[in-house]
Amino acid sequence: MPSRADDPWSAVADDWGRYWGSFARPVWEPLLRAARIGAGSRVLDVGCGSGELLEHLQDQGAQAHGVDPARRMVELARARAVGADVRRGDFEHLPFDDGRLDAVLAVNAFQFAAEPDDALAEAARVLVPGGVLGLAGWAERARNDLDALNAALAEADGEEPPEDGPLRVEGGLAAVLGDAGWTVLDEGVTSVPWVVRDGTDLVRGILFGESPATVEELAPVILGAATPFRRPDGSYRLVNAFRWAVARRPS
Repeated sequence: MPSRADDPWSAVADDWGRYWGSFARPVWEPLLRAARIGAGSRVLDVGCGSGELLEHLQDQGAQAHGVDPARRMVELARARAVGADVRRGDFEHLPFDDGRLDAVLAVNAFQFAAEPDDALAEAARVLVPGGVLGLAGWAERARNDLDALNAALAEADGEEPPEDGPLRVEGGLAAVLGDAGWTVLDEGVTSVPWVVRDGTDLVRGILFGESPATVEELAPVILGAATPFRRPDGSYRLVNAFRWAVARRPS
């Protein structure tokens, strides 16, 4: 599917789902526990991607709803989480009625909101009084083995590795929520390993969406940086971390 200026993720949705769709699974359990999500809960997954969390919510008996800006991601999510209400949209313009949901989740998605304050206001709008929002995303780079690969790629491109943004550091998510009037209920950090079966999948997972020429050029950089994480069977295991926070909607 060709990339479009207003829908760049559709062109890489299938590869993203293959390599990253279930990556954040370890953080789902603390999020759902802190948000008290269970059977019958009406839950919206913002930035639902290829639908793995939606499927998990269904397995827990929740009423799963999803939203994603990429048309192909919506197609994949609907196919995976059959029966879930999945719509195309973004965090700042959620296509759901006021006060419809018990919980809103955003895993590796809030940092993409162009207007974070608007995104939080939209989450509050669609929640019932007392509803909760759960956010999760990458912790500081020092906690992520993947940073070694990203640093090597930056060096190969003659650039400095990016610095940690405010959402990555300890207390960052809670601070954003608290400043917007949300009552933080719990927060934490969770180990999130990434395991791939061989060097080919490692390179494809890091460089999905890049041209074949770019993949060929940068593969040795990635494989060299990943040497410490290679296991005897040829697979790779990189241990990373996600920070998360759950908060109650402002009154």
